[in-house]
Amino acid sequence: MPRYRFRDFVLSPSRRLLIRGVRELPLIPRYFDLLVLLVERRHEAVHRREIFDHVWQDVIVSDSALSQAVRTIRRALGDNPREPLFIRTVSRHGYRFVCDDVAEESDDGPWPITGNLVTTVIAEESDADVAGRFESLLDRICRPADTAAAEEQREAAEVLHTLGTDEALRRLGTRPGHPRGRALLRDTRWDVAGAGAVPLLGRPGTVAAATALIGLRLRRTARMATGRMAGASVGGGLAGVLGGVVGGVMLTSAPGSSAPPAVAAVLGVLGGGCGALGAAGVGAGLAVAETVARSQRPFALLFGAAAGGGFIGAAVQWLGRSVLATLVGLDVPVGGAIEGLVIGASAGLGYALATAYVEGGLAAPRGPRRLRSAAIVAGACALGALALTLAGRPLVGGTVHEIAQVAQSSNALLTPLARLLGEPDFGPVTRAVIGSGEAALFGAGLALGLTQRPSAKSH
Repeated sequence: MPRYRFRDFVLSPSRRLLIRGVRELPLIPRYFDLLVLLVERRHEAVHRREIFDHVWQDVIVSDSALSQAVRTIRRALGDNPREPLFIRTVSRHGYRFVCDDVAEESDDGPWPITGNLVTTVIAEESDADVAGRFESLLDRICRPADTAAAEEQREAAEVLHTLGTDEALRRLGTRPGHPRGRALLRDTRWDVAGAGAVPLLGRPGTVAAATALIGLRLRRTARMATGRMAGASVGGGLAGVLGGVVGGVMLTSAPGSSAPPAVAAVLGVLGGGCGALGAAGVGAGLAVAETVARSQRPFALLFGAAAGGGFIGAAVQWLGRSVLATLVGLDVPVGGAIEGLVIGASAGLGYALATAYVEGGLAAPRGPRRLRSAAIVAGACALGALALTLAGRPLVGGTVHEIAQVAQSSNALLTPLARLLGEPDFGPVTRAVIGSGEAALFGAGLALGLTQRPSAKSH
């Protein structure tokens, strides 16, 4: 792998270094990958879709993430977007590296690196100049939210990190608008190499800063989060249909069963509806958690999925009991809230474990990694369902059997399935197998739907 020289810069893909003179210019890994891609393909304009597929191949990010990456690279190179020397924006297409004196050479031998860009720049400026830069930038990020100035505010926050995160926070203090300023610093610290931590807890305006941070991230990725929830709902619904139809076919073909063939369609519709609703709730919780949380991602995923599942479960529980009591006069202890909470938490835990590698976006694994993620989520949901059934709390199949028992003349009794498993009646083994099976299908469908990458047109 060669290294590249252009103007007074040296770019080494193998050593992961961008150097100007004897100073290293730090870039976060994805931004470095983008610069390498543009330099390697400097004879053509690289389409935005190709950039997303190459640089963010395992995650889904908003379009603004690419704009931010290019802005950061331009700042490192000292480039001007209005009169670009290095990176030109190709309207409605992508970007092109336009420097015409790029030389490729062997990447052997050490380089003298005596410092980095941040410390060198500050050392070369007077105290008054540094103070003036801080004040100007802090004033910009503390202004009220303005959509037109959002990118300028993010750029100001990024520059503050390059000047020194700790010093920026010290100077920020409690000036008017400091919660929004702290939220911007917190949100942009992930995009500046070497940026320090920006704590929220125990600082002035904690609640206001946290609220502003959540608002920033949701506004930037609201469309993606909505798409994730819809994909999860479709995946869970299809899994529910599959589980219901397969269960219905097995029921009608089991020895001693009186269930008509139509029961497969009925159970498929019921399973699809429950799966879609449950996955919508859990998927919404996961999408929001993945959007707003980065430093505590596993905990946020667990909490978000449990909250979404519990909410939908409680709503279904209330609606199910009301419908049965009102229409057919049956008083059946239909569950939902606890079941949704447990299955949601299980899905969140499995998803967090399966996508622990993710940084800076919504997980979008491909190929075998995607199937592995679905298997892990499915296994976690199956374990959660097993715990519920051992505690005497049935899921959809078990609830259908209980309703059929109360109704007496129902053809949906699942006792014939128990005989296939060697039990004379619908006992603990049957409950565990059916509950774990339907939860595993739900988890797999949820994960596959949630991680579906958007179409190429969206980029």
